[in-house]
Amino acid sequence: MIIVMNKTATEEQIELVVSRIKDKGLEASISKGTEKTVIGAVGDERLLDPKLLDNLPGVEQAMHIVKPYKIVAREWHPKDTVLDIKGHLIGGKHIQIVSGPCSVETPEQMKKSAKAVKAAGVKLMRGGAFKPRTSPYTFQGVGFDGLEMFRKAADNEGLPIVTELLDVRHLDKFLEHKVDVIQIGTRSMQNFELLREVGTLKIPVILKRGMSATISEWLMAAEYIASGGNHNIIFCERGIRTFETYYRNVLDVTAIPVLKKETHLPVIIDPSHAGGKAWMVAALSRAGIAAGADGLLVEMHPNPCEAWCDADQAITPTELKDLMKDLTAIAKILGRNISN
Repeated sequence: MIIVMNKTATEEQIELVVSRIKDKGLEASISKGTEKTVIGAVGDERLLDPKLLDNLPGVEQAMHIVKPYKIVAREWHPKDTVLDIKGHLIGGKHIQIVSGPCSVETPEQMKKSAKAVKAAGVKLMRGGAFKPRTSPYTFQGVGFDGLEMFRKAADNEGLPIVTELLDVRHLDKFLEHKVDVIQIGTRSMQNFELLREVGTLKIPVILKRGMSATISEWLMAAEYIASGGNHNIIFCERGIRTFETYYRNVLDVTAIPVLKKETHLPVIIDPSHAGGKAWMVAALSRAGIAAGADGLLVEMHPNPCEAWCDADQAITPTELKDLMKDLTAIAKILGRNISN
């Protein structure tokens, strides 16, 4: 069961609800978000009547939840959640594009990348200072120096930054450099200690789907974050592993409408990692937005041939500009907009 408290609910009112839950032999899990406090009643929900809690002071709504994921479920939050990232909205009618290089390389490369992102009309910039790679012998990123390069280049163009967190021990440095959006990568989707830690923050989190993760596993991973109080979560479909070898991963477009049914949180796609080839990016991007995605995570490099990581899938600044025109047209047809 989920009990949603009013914005003005006091600690005493919250404690009263908790005590009523415990009186019935159930456990109570409290999650304090930026707007609301949500109390989860864990146990045999049949022992607890929502009507007995609805009338308690400070309670907005009490309801039975049969799904294992509770806070991220649309069942208790019917309206789309719209997140505000430094003044840039995502969710609802607002589509947001995130672009930039796969990895941070040099100050000059990041400077050119930031200028290209801004020139294309993209509002958020991506870049990896730490890179999880299959082989321990390949480029792993430039580390904390990369965060400094990234922050400086993005600040010069007024762009919020999105970067991947691999290790909970790096979190203090991420906060020091004021990372605007933390990305949890595919390989970390079920790193539960990492999820719990970012759940204690208020910083938006992009949660990528694991290579072979089911929709339910993905939603439960998001629940780990939300249960800590951070409800600023964005799901990112980046392609799943199947028997096919022609392209890098299979973009599960079906996941977009399924997630939009199951959760109120924004859903974006990563067409770059899905196809693995630059020539596929535009087509997959268009398909994703047409299917209802709230945004894209697109790799762009000022000179893809010289990229230190994933050169094959990076598009050029000119291709990014052309893609933005296509996406703007598709969004308009759907009654949506590429958000400012």
